[in-house]
Amino acid sequence: MTFKRSKSDLHSLPQVAQFRDKLRKSLTPAEAAFWNLVKNSKLDGRKFRRQHSIGNYIFDFYCPSEKLAIELDGQLHFVEHPRLNDRTKREFAESHGIRVLRFENKLVFEDAEWVLAIIRSNFGWTERTTLSD
Repeated sequence: MTFKRSKSDLHSLPQVAQFRDKLRKSLTPAEAAFWNLVKNSKLDGRKFRRQHSIGNYIFDFYCPSEKLAIELDGQLHFVEHPRLNDRTKREFAESHGIRVLRFENKLVFEDAEWVLAIIRSNFGWTERTTLSD
């Protein structure tokens, strides 16, 4: 049986699959450390995906049940770079109802519990947003 995609489905588009798979096989040390913290639903039973694409953008991690994307930033994110447009990526995700959280790589190593606490504090954000409307 062939899986039929909805025209409005922006997740895991086939044209990004090869690049996504390449990134999954070569996680940065910070991404590998973070993945060990959240894989197998270790964080409050929430499932996370690594190197998940939404539209043509690939996010380091994504929690579908919470509509929450996690980006880990290394040195490249702190200098001007013409091909790196984090704001456009965030705005695209937010326009599709996805919240993006960014953390410096070093925080995953130096204060992983704080990083996880911030992520936990954003669980349920979609319900809180709906209630306040």
